[in-house]
Amino acid sequence: MKRVVEATGEEIAHKDIKKGYEVLPGEFVLIEPDEIAALAPKASHTVEIEAFVDLSDIDPIYFEQPYYLTPTGPTDKAYRLLLTTMESQQKVAIGRIIMRTKEYLAAIRPKDGVLCLETLRFADEVLRVPAWQDEESTMPSSAEETMAVQLLDSMTVPWNPDVYGDQYRDQVLALIERKRAGETIVPAAPGDDDKGKVIDLMAALEASIAASKAANGGPNAVAPDAETTSSAVAH
Repeated sequence: MKRVVEATGEEIAHKDIKKGYEVLPGEFVLIEPDEIAALAPKASHTVEIEAFVDLSDIDPIYFEQPYYLTPTGPTDKAYRLLLTTMESQQKVAIGRIIMRTKEYLAAIRPKDGVLCLETLRFADEVLRVPAWQDEESTMPSSAEETMAVQLLDSMTVPWNPDVYGDQYRDQVLALIERKRAGETIVPAAPGDDDKGKVIDLMAALEASIAASKAANGGPNAVAPDAETTSSAVAH
């Protein structure tokens, strides 16, 4: 891989490359490797607890990656005491941990008889979405809200994570087994696979609103066309 000057195309040696931070367009502050090394957090096998908070106070959007914490040696009793106390008080410990030279904010909570550490996103890593601005035209009526509640209630089931497996991974493993058995694979055309029963929630809500307007003789008492229904987008 060649490294070149963008403006001239001239190749430069690795030793002549410097690291820097662009503070303003075209203005860089150069940083030396030993300066960065001096700031790097030191690896540790401990978690520094800074405070305890209620689990319900932490928005799930901050949770990133879970790890299990296990006791070692003479700390077993202290581990058990901390675990049982946090369980009874429904508290979560907030602390910091160093992994692979990077510092992480972490939440430690009781989980199935052990302590579970979950790394947290820092506040500036969470996307802030502008608050929803209500307009008269977008305000649902009480009848529409009632129908939406009934729709959600009809789709509500107990949470069972085993039901929601990685379908793509399962399909890849099945493909591997079929090829291993000597089967000739004929790829299906896009769209030919059966996705099963999938409900377009936005379309169902729009249909409910249209039905409500039709029942009340509203001006837009027309059911939405299947090709024009909107869908929800996750960011």
